[in-house]
Amino acid sequence: MFRLLRGKDVALHAAAITFYSGIALIPAALLAIWLTGLTVGEDRVRRLTGLTLAALPDEIGAPRALGALIDAGLALTPLFALASLLPATLYGEGLRRAFASLSAPSDRLTGWRGRLAWLPLLAAAPALLLALFLALPTTSGLWLRGGWWSVLAVVLSFLSCWLVLTPMVIWVFRYVAPGRPSWLPTVLIGSFTAANLAGFLHGAVLFCSFPLDLGVPFGGFTEVGATVAIGLWLYLLHTVLLAGFAVTHAVKSPSTDDSPRLVSITEG
Repeated sequence: MFRLLRGKDVALHAAAITFYSGIALIPAALLAIWLTGLTVGEDRVRRLTGLTLAALPDEIGAPRALGALIDAGLALTPLFALASLLPATLYGEGLRRAFASLSAPSDRLTGWRGRLAWLPLLAAAPALLLALFLALPTTSGLWLRGGWWSVLAVVLSFLSCWLVLTPMVIWVFRYVAPGRPSWLPTVLIGSFTAANLAGFLHGAVLFCSFPLDLGVPFGGFTEVGATVAIGLWLYLLHTVLLAGFAVTHAVKSPSTDDSPRLVSITEG
């Protein structure tokens, strides 16, 4: 991992992916919620997420923001959904460009390959999001009971996020990134990376429980402070993702690096 990342500005690459995700995150979330609503019905989505909105910490307005996002996604029209598709695929382009700059600078049609490889994840969004939604009433209900039930709620919530993120990270390492690493390291390292991402996501929820005035460093503009805070957490998540990709590539690379040497020895 350190050999691949040595001399590379990992912070800059993570920031670049964060920029792409800043454009793609809301359209992708709206599409995922809209497709899930079409699949299981708007009423069921609202019922499954209602308890979670009540359980989220309200110190910096996280429930209101998430509730507005869910309402906007369920109210999406086919025309607006089609318009959201183009910016939503920018996430795949940003990921592939960052991965290619680390491991395959000669990758061609990088942007289009990343966008096309991201489409299957958007298509699978209803199944992935519904799996998470089905766990929310249980975890949120346990959290609201307090005491040791809250600890169990965090454990179950972590496991739910881990199970949902694992196939997504495996797909990103295997198909969105250039090259085709073997399945075993991709599955193992992808699962471990997904576990770390799930932990950081719960850290973001903990951050939302702090009574912070996010607008203080920005002249009282709370919206600007909230946007910067979201960008910071996305930056941390993408740093973890880049580290996981580097490990996957490092496991794959020795066989490819040694093969010319073995051929030359055999010929000699």
